[in-house]
Amino acid sequence: MSDKPVTARAEGGERRERDIRLDFFRGLAMIVILIAHITDNPWTLWMPGRFGFSDSTEIFVFCSGMASALAYGVIFHRAGWLIGTGRILYRIWQVYWVHIGVFLVAVFAMLALNMSGAFPRDEVGSLNLYPFLKNTASNFFGLMTLTYVPNYFDILPMYMVLLALVPVMIALARIDPRLALAASVVLWLCGTTGSLWLPAEWWFVNNSTRPWFFNPFAWQLVFFTGFALMSGWIPAPPLRRELVVLALAIVILTVPFAWHVVIGKSTILQDWRNEWRLLYDKTGFGLLRYVHFLALAYLAWAVAGEKGARLRGLATDWPRLIGMVTDIGRQSLAVFAVSMVLARVLGAFLKLFGPGVIVTPAINFTGLLLIWLTARIAAWFKGQGWKRHMSAGAAPDPVPAQAPHIHEAGRVVPSQGAKA
Repeated sequence: MSDKPVTARAEGGERRERDIRLDFFRGLAMIVILIAHITDNPWTLWMPGRFGFSDSTEIFVFCSGMASALAYGVIFHRAGWLIGTGRILYRIWQVYWVHIGVFLVAVFAMLALNMSGAFPRDEVGSLNLYPFLKNTASNFFGLMTLTYVPNYFDILPMYMVLLALVPVMIALARIDPRLALAASVVLWLCGTTGSLWLPAEWWFVNNSTRPWFFNPFAWQLVFFTGFALMSGWIPAPPLRRELVVLALAIVILTVPFAWHVVIGKSTILQDWRNEWRLLYDKTGFGLLRYVHFLALAYLAWAVAGEKGARLRGLATDWPRLIGMVTDIGRQSLAVFAVSMVLARVLGAFLKLFGPGVIVTPAINFTGLLLIWLTARIAAWFKGQGWKRHMSAGAAPDPVPAQAPHIHEAGRVVPSQGAKA
């Protein structure tokens, strides 16, 4: 049995309409990630991840899997495995330099905040950057080889490994899609139990054995769940009332086991969490995180309506609001890169002025506005907007019908018909 990937174009060759659900929910994930990364942000306490085992990371990874199937599946299908693999390697190369750039810009920004003397918190220390600055030579080598992956800068390295697994999974799916799905489950078992991991502090003087915060071999499960759905390896779940009730029950029953307010008042829940940490561990993508996310994803899919009909209705009623979210979702890599640095800078200002009924909303809405502007600018550059401005600009200077003759001695002699 061969795989039949979902392509970016319909059978007749015409461009398919972009799925608003993918852009919208990926945009929501980017918004939540920004808010959650602003240091000591009171709004973080009300993000969805506070009430369940999964959070915006699962949304980002799942939607990235879906987007990868749409973007690269057609290349593997039409151009062959080698060309598809080459395209994946090119994307990994792009993400790699975004990761390096984000880290270096963040180091620069935190140093600048500290050197200004205006901010009360040690921003370099709060981001745990002193190990890099004190042992720059070996850790810089680790940074470039992805063997030094500090916390907070760990999502893009994980994403690179997930992309690198795409050609492997597609090769297996060409034999039988079930083989690819089985390989994903086996990798997850190895990752979630800690038997397969990558070092995050390989060059530390104290011989640290800390793994990447996001174990890519575990997190690939949610990535390839999205990839498999868009590639047709697994069918979309049926929309049934009993399944909606089950998903809703999972989400509600999870709250007491995840919300810090309830946990803090129950020693039983605290003991349970200590004993069963493996089931909801974020590094190893515990099983309960997967179950909780699938329940949320099913509810979101049901609420969005068939082919996103209800979501499109909201886009008609609230075009600017929905449009801003989808704009952010379409340019997720650029938005994510900017938000990683922006969140720390905004967090420094939040600490400086102190949270309040005016400062907190101002900081958060400033961040949202800036990542939306980032998305718009990135879209303009990707669409080569300058070409449209060139074609609509002023006419070029007129060229003489006959150029002047250049004398051998270098003196310009007007040609016949040209003014002296």
